[in-house]
Amino acid sequence: MDTNNGSSTTDFILLGFSDRPQLERIISGLVFIFYIVTLVGNTTIILVSYLDAQLHTPMYFFLSNLSFLDLCYATSIVPQMLVNLWGPSRSITYGGCVLQFFFALDLGSAECLLLAVMAYDRYAAVCQPLHYTVIMHPQLCQKMVLTAWLGGLVGALILCSLTLKLPRCGHREMDTFYCEMPALIKMACVYSKVMEIVVFALGVVFLLVPLSLILISYGFITQAVMRIKSEARWRKVLNTCGSHLTVVTLFYGTAIYMYMKPQNSTSQDEGKFLSLFYTIITPTLNPLIYTLRNKDVKSAVKRIMCVGKWSAKS
Repeated sequence: MDTNNGSSTTDFILLGFSDRPQLERIISGLVFIFYIVTLVGNTTIILVSYLDAQLHTPMYFFLSNLSFLDLCYATSIVPQMLVNLWGPSRSITYGGCVLQFFFALDLGSAECLLLAVMAYDRYAAVCQPLHYTVIMHPQLCQKMVLTAWLGGLVGALILCSLTLKLPRCGHREMDTFYCEMPALIKMACVYSKVMEIVVFALGVVFLLVPLSLILISYGFITQAVMRIKSEARWRKVLNTCGSHLTVVTLFYGTAIYMYMKPQNSTSQDEGKFLSLFYTIITPTLNPLIYTLRNKDVKSAVKRIMCVGKWSAKS
């Protein structure tokens, strides 16, 4: 056993901002608040999409899956992060680190693909409105979501297995808040060209290719919007597509900056704050962006609340 912190020599030490305890107290409070908002916001979207018959459409089917991904992603990281920030020990077991690392990769990769699927759904709705129900039939929607989940799983298995094979030469300290790929690669005591090539290749597959498809979809959507004469329909298209595009910008912007840049070009503190952003803030903002800009969701929430009040009175 390690007499300094009482943890096993196979455990990892997550340093975070341990050299700035006052900053850590502020961060822990903000992380807790954002996590609660993430739980409430994403759970609300899932329940509303399920309970309101008017939201039984492909768009809200995909949105429910996105909310579920965000819930799982945040839950795989935040509770352990808060335990380390609030408790005396900053360690995480080897098994816990592997699980956290794997699920973060799996869910993050699946979200990359799902956001591209959602862009195609918006393209079909705006550019092919008369054939939308035929194109986006339930079986196709389910297959697309399943592909996103399985694609994330395959990518995570490849990266996780290669990263964990890197020799650490006894290194246990990670200068971050949770077990993430850049920190684990930096902890290795050897340089792996194969690892660098695989990371770049999968970065292209899960980040650049989906983002390119999203931009192409929105290129067609922009052309279609320019031809819309109805102001009401024009605003509705902008609201639904604008919400998705905002989420895409936040998610892909930080992920590409974090994973596609050379690892040595990002400072330690910059990397930590970026990790906090796409781990904590993005899953919190997603439901807020969709609900604040979407009249259908707000109307559905009101209808469900009215039914609940009526049932309680009767």
